[in-house]
Amino acid sequence: MWSSGTWPERCGFGGAAQRRCGVSAGWDHERGGVRRQGAVVAVEWDRAGQPGFDRIVEALVHRMYDASARVEVVNGRGGDKGIDIKVLHGRRVRIFQLKYYLDGFPTTAHKGRRKSIKQSFTRAMQHQPWEWILVVPCTLSTAEREFVTSLAPDQEVRVEVWDRAKLDGLLAAHADLEASFTRNQLYEAAQVYGQERALLMDGVRDVSARVTALGHQADGLDDHWTVDFARQGKTVVQTLRAKHPRAHEVSPVKITLTGSGPLTPELAEAVRRSLGFGLPEEVVLPREAVESLTVSGPAWLSGVHRDVEVRWQPAETAALAETAVEVVFLDGEHVTARYPGTLSHVGRGSVGRSVTVDLTGGSMQLMIPAASGTPATLRFTFSLEKLEPSAALRLLRIYERIAAGGAFKVRASAGTIGGGDLPPRPEAARHEAAQLAEYLQDLDVVQRHCEQYFPVPAELTPTDRISLRMARLLIQGHCVISSFLPRARFTLTGQDSPALRALLSGEPHAIQSGTPTCVITVAGRHLDLGPVRSYHPHITVDEEDGRQALAALDTGRGEDCEITVRPVDGECFRLLLQNTAPRNGWNPVPLELPGFPEPC
Repeated sequence: MWSSGTWPERCGFGGAAQRRCGVSAGWDHERGGVRRQGAVVAVEWDRAGQPGFDRIVEALVHRMYDASARVEVVNGRGGDKGIDIKVLHGRRVRIFQLKYYLDGFPTTAHKGRRKSIKQSFTRAMQHQPWEWILVVPCTLSTAEREFVTSLAPDQEVRVEVWDRAKLDGLLAAHADLEASFTRNQLYEAAQVYGQERALLMDGVRDVSARVTALGHQADGLDDHWTVDFARQGKTVVQTLRAKHPRAHEVSPVKITLTGSGPLTPELAEAVRRSLGFGLPEEVVLPREAVESLTVSGPAWLSGVHRDVEVRWQPAETAALAETAVEVVFLDGEHVTARYPGTLSHVGRGSVGRSVTVDLTGGSMQLMIPAASGTPATLRFTFSLEKLEPSAALRLLRIYERIAAGGAFKVRASAGTIGGGDLPPRPEAARHEAAQLAEYLQDLDVVQRHCEQYFPVPAELTPTDRISLRMARLLIQGHCVISSFLPRARFTLTGQDSPALRALLSGEPHAIQSGTPTCVITVAGRHLDLGPVRSYHPHITVDEEDGRQALAALDTGRGEDCEITVRPVDGECFRLLLQNTAPRNGWNPVPLELPGFPEPC
């Protein structure tokens, strides 16, 4: 068993109990097109009219199919190729044809109606539907139903009918839709009985008025406490609220929670943070964890509650006098790093006090026990989502400082608010952070060079990651081997020379060329690094290309002849940016990407 000591100023608990308000039934009022027998209100289709019939059916089709298909309502009844409503399930098409025939379409009368239905069906078949549905507001005879189902004897299409019984059944399954279309019909009857507001005929304004009135009644229950309430689906949530700051002293309220078993480790830790250190976290005890909740206090409030979910959070505190703080990391008395933050919470509980500092993209929660000699606990959470690389790097540096361990303090202008000594995190965690920092540095360098700024991508392909590291090295003046350039294609100018003929004859040669743009792709974005030069000390021409190029030169038609060259030793081409000063000439540097092989 576990229990709480005192009731905070705000404590909400939600029960599953439902209250039913009774309205005398059995009256039958025909005026206004509505008939009520017992608790059933049905649409009077003969009073709905063609526009009303159309709106009801359209709303019903949307409700039934919107979650799994695309519903399209076609404007212009009968003038759009036999389609009133079209439902698309991928490539399968379901077509609805609406006919407001109150007395059906018998053979002896209304012969034109059967002709109209058949014409609509024929036009609809041009769209090759999977199913065709006729919707009418009447009850069909056997002959009328057979006429509809016989429209497609030789076609692979399902033919269905939604008649009055079908529509009434579907609306009964979606009672809120039926209520929305019958509420106007009830208005005149409601006026007779003086119940316009009870039926919420003025919409949300009546809802607000009735809730406000109920709130005034709840406020009159007690001089010191009142109850705020809210409906969430079938659950009514009640929140006890003090009318003045001394309510808990003048009229104390105590709650006792009896558990049905031990709490899960996660829930027990949440209780410790909230009650023990006063962190501003909502704690939810699910129904299966609570055997009973006993309230002791005013008579109207006291009682034992079962099958309840209990939520609590610390009472609201006064605004903080100062919110600008610094998170300082220390080596002895020497400050090794300093980061600005915002003090968002200072709390106190039964075990100690808490301090929360917000950082761009992250949050630090410091829990300081009241007992001397007990170490403080730091929880640091962060997300790089929507942050540019520079901001993400700053956040990651804080994490690396925390992972390395050592002393830190949270300081305001008035003095130190909290702090402690952090144990070092496992080496694996620090190694992972270092790899992420390298990625962010690569991205930051490339974004600054290309003047294209965007948030850190959540995922990168292996090709994007290699391209990003190559781009950073090129920008910094290094030569890199491009694993994406195992061969090159050149076009001859037509100028002949012994050196060219030697190359075309198969002799290895060095080659250097340039291109005005070098574009890499990172998370779907194309980034232009600028002009780039390529080089390889030993390349040869593909044998067939060499023979064709030599023959073209012999006949004076070598211009625009294309050849493919490949490195002799299998090493890919080397790259340098033209607008940077090379650090080591054409000597390539390794990529040094853990988990990726070096290009060769």
